[in-house]
Amino acid sequence: MLKPYEQRFPWHLDWNLLRTFMVVVDQGGITPAAHYLGLKQPTISAALKRLEDITGRKLVNRSPKHFSLTPWGQVLYTEASSIFGAVTQLPDLMDGLEEEVTGQISIAVASHVVSPHFDDVLKRFNALYPGVHYTISTIDSTEVIAYLLQNRVTFGVCLLNEAPMGLEARVLYREFFGLFCGPPHRLFGQTNIELSELKNEAVVTFQTDEVNGPLESVAHMRKKLGMRVEPKGLSSNLPEVRRMIVANIGIGALPVHVAERDVRAGLLWQVPPYKSLPAIDIHVLTNPKRSMNKAEQALVKMLNEQLDTVPLEERIYNA
Repeated sequence: MLKPYEQRFPWHLDWNLLRTFMVVVDQGGITPAAHYLGLKQPTISAALKRLEDITGRKLVNRSPKHFSLTPWGQVLYTEASSIFGAVTQLPDLMDGLEEEVTGQISIAVASHVVSPHFDDVLKRFNALYPGVHYTISTIDSTEVIAYLLQNRVTFGVCLLNEAPMGLEARVLYREFFGLFCGPPHRLFGQTNIELSELKNEAVVTFQTDEVNGPLESVAHMRKKLGMRVEPKGLSSNLPEVRRMIVANIGIGALPVHVAERDVRAGLLWQVPPYKSLPAIDIHVLTNPKRSMNKAEQALVKMLNEQLDTVPLEERIYNA
């Protein structure tokens, strides 16, 4: 069997073409990629054409108003992202050979993650290893999964329907979603609200709140109440969903324990139902193929120890 460096393809490939291709995909087209890289558009187009010639495949579908990846382009982008994720780790891996635990930790987190247990791990870890640096990105749950598959982050925290192929998942905590309205709403401050009063109410919600999505049970709750099917407002970011609720754009679902402070402050008001609320598990995701530096290894170990020693019953946030 030929070793990787004995294959012909890697020797014929200009690795800069992969980098350019990734930028084209991330920026969504030739022109924005040219602006990002500070190059002329024909230069980017020529680089893409060379890469297609080398691979022998059409990688993108493009027209003046359209840009998308072909199946071959999607495979190349996924693998190129993984390659660059591994290369990005090299400085930290080499620095990790020193006795002191140092290095960079990158975490991708969904916007609504509020967990005292997770915060406690970060606090204890930082006290033990003050030389470690952190980057925390707040993105959509689907993007968190993509970052892990592309080997771009140490670990991710997000909602899941099921663990994606190639990743390992553990439940960090469980939360419950309730419905809330803002101060201008007619139901704000009222008690003894009948479920029938929510019929045909306008809705604001998360982009993951869809059939077969991580928040599918929230959508089912609204449907059962007869609320409007078409959301009036959508966002992948919890603070923006909250903003729309407070502005009375619509009634929205939020984790009860996250909304508690705003309820006390008079900015949100919970409406029924109050029992049998949708339970949502928030997961920690890791990529077993990632070569972790010392800092990453230590933090993941500490987090796993927390999940091993603290029963899930104590990591359920009701309010």
